[in-house]
Amino acid sequence: MGTRILVINPGSISTKIAVYDDTEPLFVESIEYKKEELSKYAEILEQLPMRINTIFSALVTHDIDLKSINVIVARGGLLPPVKSGAYKVNEDMVYQLKYQPQNEHASNLGAIIADSISQDLGIDAYVYDPVTVDELEPIARITGLPEMERKGMGHNLNMRASAIKYAERVGKPYKELSLIVVHLGGGITLSLHKCGRMIDMISDDEGPFSPERAGGLPVFQVIKMATSPEYDYKKMMKKVRRYGGLNAYFGTTDAKEIESRIVNGDDKAALIYEALAHNVAKNIGKLAVVVSGKLDAIILTGGIAYSSMLTGWIKERVEFIAPVVMLPGENEMEALALGVLRVVKGVELSHVFVRDNV
Repeated sequence: MGTRILVINPGSISTKIAVYDDTEPLFVESIEYKKEELSKYAEILEQLPMRINTIFSALVTHDIDLKSINVIVARGGLLPPVKSGAYKVNEDMVYQLKYQPQNEHASNLGAIIADSISQDLGIDAYVYDPVTVDELEPIARITGLPEMERKGMGHNLNMRASAIKYAERVGKPYKELSLIVVHLGGGITLSLHKCGRMIDMISDDEGPFSPERAGGLPVFQVIKMATSPEYDYKKMMKKVRRYGGLNAYFGTTDAKEIESRIVNGDDKAALIYEALAHNVAKNIGKLAVVVSGKLDAIILTGGIAYSSMLTGWIKERVEFIAPVVMLPGENEMEALALGVLRVVKGVELSHVFVRDNV
């Protein structure tokens, strides 16, 4: 038996768990919770005992002996901006996520759950590539207003895992490659990787629209809508984050349904769906100029990277810049497991998290 890894990834209505032996998954499962069950809890932290109990139950169901687990890795919550890679869970991190998170989200429970279980078992726990990884260079942070700066928040876990996977596939060190990675999912983010860091990024609030997100919008029109009587902050955020993009045009976030409409002759669906690809391609071009077009590859990943229609439209627009590589899928559980395995094997060093006292 190799290194046995327990992987924990809490979401808003589920907790995904997996157990790996080195690179091989013994099982991967998503524990779903009913809304009425979650409604009993006023705060996310109150869900902690319930989620831990369901994890233990799943391990029993899959005949996993707790004592056989060597290390735990969890999805990183909304910590302050951090470096990419692994952070060992410590008291500072648990305190930060309990009392000073950047925002309320179920992913904040990941490190807290991992800490609780790891202490019982006497083993180490880590988080890997949290959402708040931010390695943007100073020049990439500048906007047109000194009160605002660009940030590196995005689908960092899957994007960096895809970059590392590509590097292993071509037999070159990740740190020696220049890559653009595009996560195509419910939200779409793009990242530029150079010298082993994500030096620039286009987040889902400034880039292409997606199945759920409105993406970058004409700011003057946004200001007009946001200051109209029928909208306030919560309503605007809901509109651009949950009911934008394909959902706004068609009332669905299902890319397969849109493609079915196109095949059946729906010209509007064809126009909007190709516009999504058009927007992704334009944003790839924006990142490409940062490195003067000197790229080894453009990687398309995420759930809707399985769509040959969408990726085909993107590829034909950007392959003049660099080869386009398809690595479809979310791959979060695998990314967490392989990330911590590199730490255990000494390929990567973990960071130490220090609490933000502000």
